[in-house]
Amino acid sequence: MLPSLPLPKDIVRPPETILVNITPQETRVAILEENNICELHIERNSGHGLVGNIYLGVVRRVLPGMQSAFVDIGLERAAFLHIVDILEQRKNPEAAQRIEHVLFEGQTLLVQVIKDPINSKGARLSTQISLAGRFLVHLPQEEHIGVSQRIEDHEERHNLRGRLNSLLPPDSAHGYIIRTSAETATDAELQADIGYLTKVWQDIRSKAKTRPAGSLLYQDLPLSLRVLRDMFSGNTREILVDSKENFAKMQDFAAQYVQDAPEKIKLFNGERPLFETHNVEAEINRALQPRVSLNFGSYLIIEATEAMTTIDVNTGGFVGARNFDETIFKTNLEACHAIARELRLRNLGGIIIIDFIDMASDIHREAVLQELAKALSFDRTRVTLNGFTSLGLVELTRKRTRENLSHVLCEPCPACQGRGRLKTAQTVCYEIQREIVRENRRFDAKEFRILASPEVIDLFLDEESQSLAMLIDFIGKPISLAVENSYTQEQFDVVLV
Repeated sequence: MLPSLPLPKDIVRPPETILVNITPQETRVAILEENNICELHIERNSGHGLVGNIYLGVVRRVLPGMQSAFVDIGLERAAFLHIVDILEQRKNPEAAQRIEHVLFEGQTLLVQVIKDPINSKGARLSTQISLAGRFLVHLPQEEHIGVSQRIEDHEERHNLRGRLNSLLPPDSAHGYIIRTSAETATDAELQADIGYLTKVWQDIRSKAKTRPAGSLLYQDLPLSLRVLRDMFSGNTREILVDSKENFAKMQDFAAQYVQDAPEKIKLFNGERPLFETHNVEAEINRALQPRVSLNFGSYLIIEATEAMTTIDVNTGGFVGARNFDETIFKTNLEACHAIARELRLRNLGGIIIIDFIDMASDIHREAVLQELAKALSFDRTRVTLNGFTSLGLVELTRKRTRENLSHVLCEPCPACQGRGRLKTAQTVCYEIQREIVRENRRFDAKEFRILASPEVIDLFLDEESQSLAMLIDFIGKPISLAVENSYTQEQFDVVLV
């Protein structure tokens, strides 16, 4: 396994503009850096994201061999709980627990979703409850106070712990994690966050005593308000909202919990739609394509599969540098920033393999790796960069927290079942002929009729007319043709008459 490379932490982020587009059916949030869209979040009313939700679950199956369990939380698919996400194991990671000694079938327990269902996989759960506020994350089952790793100054970390301890009641047995945004928070703001989170936890405990198993006890804030809690920072230039009703809700929420935000939240009243005005709609459509054009004719090909995502860098027609090595080097450097942006925009996660154009110079390879590390450091999601493999490929991983953009907006093609390829009309013609030979051996039909797409029937009437005549002669029975305009090129039926 390759050692991971550290990402720069002292990067100056460019100012951000946040666009919030709200319709009765969905909420979309786009984050722009220097007028380029780099993140897109979509929440549909028909399929709210589940991360952060707290349920009263029921253990349906315990799997000792996998050290995991399936828990019914009232969704279509049972959710997945691994031993490492059970509170007792997290508190004592060195003392290995056996899941069959901790859980039993039919047991009810409080669980929180830490990963949304992805493809055929159910949601992933944890029994360690955490409640996010503006400045703090409340850990009601623990007692320690942690500080975000992004706050690196030792003295600042110590001061923040001391401030929080002074605000907590003497008999408080609850834990907290201090978020990065708390660096600039006042004592009054921290106290308000403590009060809010304490009330939320009391409400959850009260519901857990009265609600039936499988009930939703707590749901995270809607996307329009999570923008203020999780994405707003001192780097945010403005937040444009195109809904009067939600503009008022965001103003009220900001006035209570995000003191610097109200003056930056603005109601958008443009003649054209918000996303269209800022060219976001066109960027979304482009992000669904595998090809990403770079400058001077070079481009990326991005292919996402369930196992991993591969990114191929190509020079295309770029010959602008003095020699070929310089051309390759400049193309790879430009690709670093485009790749980092596409990972965020498309929300690609898991294993990612990048095939940069081969570089002969070790100095160039190291420079490209450093440039990629710099570009990836802007990502809010955790990224681990492992460097070049022995095959000359760059390997990295990006934490999966929600569906990627393609899965949210698209579905597999009904014609090719998601393969991205269709059998040729000629291939289908030969399949039909083999089917007729099989059916002729099984049944004593007087005649066969072929129902197929126009492309296949046209081929039978033209280039494959001779092979069809030979088949008729071989089976000694007539074969008729009928066009079905609703059929895809791969669909056909052989009817016995």
